Amino acid sequence: MAKDGPNWDGLLKWSLAHSDATRPARNLSEEDRKWFMEAMQAQVIDVIKRMKEITLVMQAPEEVLEAQGVTANDIKDMLDELQEHVESIDNANDLHSIGGLVPLLNYLKNSDAGIRAKVAEVVTTIVQNNPRSQQLVMEASGLEPLLFNFTSDPDINVRTTALSAISSLIRHNKPGITAFRLANGYAALRDALSSESVRFQRKALNLIQYLLHENHSDCAVVSQLGFPRIMMHLASSEDLEVREAALGGLLELARDRTGGTNGNLSGEAEKLKPVLRDRIEGISLMSPEDLEAAKEERQLVDSLWAACYNEPSSLQEKGLLVLPGEDAPSIPPDVASKHFEPPLRAWAANEAAGRQPSTEKKESPLLLGFGPPSEHARVQSNSGGEADAGGQNTST
Repeated sequence: MAKDGPNWDGLLKWSLAHSDATRPARNLSEEDRKWFMEAMQAQVIDVIKRMKEITLVMQAPEEVLEAQGVTANDIKDMLDELQEHVESIDNANDLHSIGGLVPLLNYLKNSDAGIRAKVAEVVTTIVQNNPRSQQLVMEASGLEPLLFNFTSDPDINVRTTALSAISSLIRHNKPGITAFRLANGYAALRDALSSESVRFQRKALNLIQYLLHENHSDCAVVSQLGFPRIMMHLASSEDLEVREAALGGLLELARDRTGGTNGNLSGEAEKLKPVLRDRIEGISLMSPEDLEAAKEERQLVDSLWAACYNEPSSLQEKGLLVLPGEDAPSIPPDVASKHFEPPLRAWAANEAAGRQPSTEKKESPLLLGFGPPSEHARVQSNSGGEADAGGQNTST
């Protein structure tokens, strides 16, 4: 967008001069109407046009972009803009229609780790609570490069953002969950729990809890893979969210009675008891502020104790399960779901409801060196793209 945009000061003065509530409304002159519409239209970005321009850049080979001076930071700025556009579900679905989805997914293999991570964030935004885009990404074989980055990328941030994208892609998506299982996804999640990255652990635990809640038949598989022992260890983590997610996963296993009296924790119930006692002791020593923040943890500890040992925990005796002013819990908290809330779409809704009109103008990032390709270039590009697609190996 050009920097010399509309004269907003003049627009404000004009609006104030023509908003006298004591006078009857008057018709705008044709000149005033034309000036006003031009001022408004100058601020409106043709989103689809911008998405098409971004698609052209994503379709260009890395060496071509480098030759034209386009840096990795330029690409990340461009992807930031695209992420804002696809926050709209309609725009997210339109990305495929304009030919931008496949080039975006190809960027998951970019040589720059920051770009790979940013693309995963854009994919997360596209598929969150969006069944149509979930289907389109699955049909475009988007799960495969995400799984590869999740399991094998040397950069922990890339692995973490890929896991976030996978979580959003397969949520409420049965074909996606099936594909994740067949790709040995549970073993990859188990490996993620051994990471030193707390953020990576949290995301893996939240996905595990969601999958177990939705597919009780997976509880036996998870138990056989050794998850209970790992989650018991993480239930003593210094990070509150890791503890909550680990306790939530253990509770799902305990409630699946196909594994015996204590569900799929039958063989681990006695080992779990000292872990829960330690958590009860830790909760007992918390400050009032920490107790309030640990509300979900308190409920999970009590629910897990009751599920495993058929009796209430000592948190109830100590008056720590329900603090003064709190409502008694009816069901254990859903720790996992809040981590699948689409943050950008939720933010946009809240922002639209509460913000005041602003005169600040946001300029879109400059796309460097590209205009619409000629017909000859498009023919060459299409024939070259078909050749590349024919020889590409997408196995993970």
